[in-house]
Amino acid sequence: MNKINRRRFLNTAILAAGASALPEITFAQETIEKKQISCNQYSWITFYQRDGKDWFANLDSSLADFSASGLKAYEPGLNNKDEAKKLLPLLKKYKLSMPSVYVNSSLHEAAEAEKSIQTVMDIAEAISPAGTKIIVTNPNPVKWGGQENKSDEQLTEQASNLDKLGAALKKYGMTLAYHTHDVELRAAAREFHHMMLSTNPQNVALCLDVHWIYRGSGNSEIALFDIVKLYGKRIAELHLRQSKNGIWQETFSDGDIDYQKLVKMLKEISVKPNLVLEQCLEETSPKTVDGIEAHKRDLAVANEVFKDWLK
Repeated sequence: MNKINRRRFLNTAILAAGASALPEITFAQETIEKKQISCNQYSWITFYQRDGKDWFANLDSSLADFSASGLKAYEPGLNNKDEAKKLLPLLKKYKLSMPSVYVNSSLHEAAEAEKSIQTVMDIAEAISPAGTKIIVTNPNPVKWGGQENKSDEQLTEQASNLDKLGAALKKYGMTLAYHTHDVELRAAAREFHHMMLSTNPQNVALCLDVHWIYRGSGNSEIALFDIVKLYGKRIAELHLRQSKNGIWQETFSDGDIDYQKLVKMLKEISVKPNLVLEQCLEETSPKTVDGIEAHKRDLAVANEVFKDWLK
């Protein structure tokens, strides 16, 4: 399967030494009216790929499997407004809600950013009838799988465009949530921290992809929980994934990351993000259950871990 290059390096000194000096950051979260656990399409794509199938070959049939797992809320990855328009009737058919969507963007070069922002806005307009509240975006790196980091000038450009996009999405009553993989955590996490510190919290929230933060910081819970301490009030969404000994598991359960501690930390600051399962497979993941059964188990465990949030 196609993979993002995974570097395992983060200089956490900025977290340890600078936390007390950083300004308090708050974010006025949007309320997700129907408290349900969503699931991102990417985890299903990985299960389908393992079985030699294509999730998009027959999306109607794929969403039938999704629904059969007991999931009621879907986070798709959308590339354009046409995909969004084709999806809406299928959501209605399977009685699925869509609290959030995932959209890639390219924001570090001015010319590309203008087109990218327009694409996201077109998607927002197309999905507005679905009641979507959050658009998650992970700005593209210089090159997927490459080792080149963005320049300071490119980071400045990207932060400005991220803020611009977040402000524009308010037109549709939607919140922009910034997402990362491991690339943004290279070089003392300069890209990640600059996006958080150089955007208006009222325009740009955080989609905390728990395991990418953990993996991108060298499998460090310290770095993960320090980021929660720094930016917890801005977390609008969690992407939920678990590993054991660094390897992604088939199901969301106990493992490397202490999700009970994460829940406790977020409770202490009165933050209740949108919850999105994304228990993906990689080459070394176990192979014991199919996608439907795996997601049934994911949902059962997540409902227990986050039970106080779903009342």
